[in-house]
Amino acid sequence: MATIALPQNRAVAWGGAIALTILCAILFRVRLNIETKKLDWLVQRLPLFDEASAQQVPAEFDDTVATLREVSERLGRTLNAADDERKQLEAVLDSMQDAVVAVDEAGRIQWTNERMQRLFPRSPAAAGVATPRGAVRVGHALVQTVRDPDVLECVRVALEERTVNERKSTSLLPGRIYEVNASPMPGGGAVAVLHDITRIEEVERTQRDFVANVSHELRTPLTSITGYVETLLDHESMSAQAREFLSTILKNATRMNRLTEDLLVMARVEAPALELNPAPVRADTMIRDAVKAMSGLVQENEATLELGETTGCQVFADVDAVMQVLSNLIENAIKYGQPRGDGRSRVIISAREVSQPYAAVEFSVRDFGMGIGSEHLSRIFERFYRVDKTRSQDSGGTGLGLAIARHVVQSQGGTIWAESELGAGSTFLFTLPTALYPVSETE
Repeated sequence: MATIALPQNRAVAWGGAIALTILCAILFRVRLNIETKKLDWLVQRLPLFDEASAQQVPAEFDDTVATLREVSERLGRTLNAADDERKQLEAVLDSMQDAVVAVDEAGRIQWTNERMQRLFPRSPAAAGVATPRGAVRVGHALVQTVRDPDVLECVRVALEERTVNERKSTSLLPGRIYEVNASPMPGGGAVAVLHDITRIEEVERTQRDFVANVSHELRTPLTSITGYVETLLDHESMSAQAREFLSTILKNATRMNRLTEDLLVMARVEAPALELNPAPVRADTMIRDAVKAMSGLVQENEATLELGETTGCQVFADVDAVMQVLSNLIENAIKYGQPRGDGRSRVIISAREVSQPYAAVEFSVRDFGMGIGSEHLSRIFERFYRVDKTRSQDSGGTGLGLAIARHVVQSQGGTIWAESELGAGSTFLFTLPTALYPVSETE
């Protein structure tokens, strides 16, 4: 009987041991869950560190608690530094004279500086309404505060096309003119800066009016001087010295007359209300007309004016304005495009279709003269800027021809630039957009 009972006792013992082990594992797991929740609580409070809760964690987790305490201190320092930087940035933006507003992907206002808040002051709250109406409010759509179409379109382009956009607003506030710049933000959304240029526009308008008025008043006396000098030069009974003096007076009066004419043209093309009459016109037709119009100057200077590559593509432009640009460029090429050792200028005028960055016709006027240094190429379209002042004065140049050409081209949606190599000549190029709806020759 003893030999039979022994295995049964062992089975009972093993069963009890296994049950006890399972019970201990269950109790250990329950206790571990409780202590883990305490650690979870400490982690959830980060970057703050709860010392009272940390003291309740068993000693077995002292290393983990110490690590969490260190992480809490490090996160606290990082967040404090970030908060200081944010406050400094807000202080800088609030001190700006420009209004700044940031919006999210949906066009809702995320942040504005004080200048933006002052542009749209809070109106008195309506009866029964706690929040004042008309203020720039975070979380509200920008369109609820700003109703100006130029500002909204500028921000829309920055949000949807993810490109920097610039526009001028004249209806944001009565009597004020703003330059609006909107840029996309890397994390989404966009930021818009509104710069008040009312004073700048007024000064520029005053300058234009002054130049136009003075130039207009100078035309009559200069015409009289020129006429009287030419009459005196017609008399044969005059000494050589007197004739030399009168020729000098006539030369300078003629140059002054050209300067006043160019100043009047410059004031006209720079005016915001520049009146242009664009229409579809063939590029090759304008080139041939320009060559025909400059035939007198070509014969006078014994120059050669050649037709290069041309295209029958139509551009949408003001014919008279483009003819003025071509005339200025051709005249400059004839006067300043004389090669070394040869008094005859050779000029080639051409036009070709281009597709980048938009569908356009590229006009070019090339000479084979001394060329222009690279340090001058970025400035030759400025008013009164001359590469060689002595040569320009001798040729009667006013320094306004290229500036006029730039304004005329840009006002019609084109671009203008110059390419040159010393000793090999220069090429002046400008583009004009092609006509979207070409007109047939029979129309």
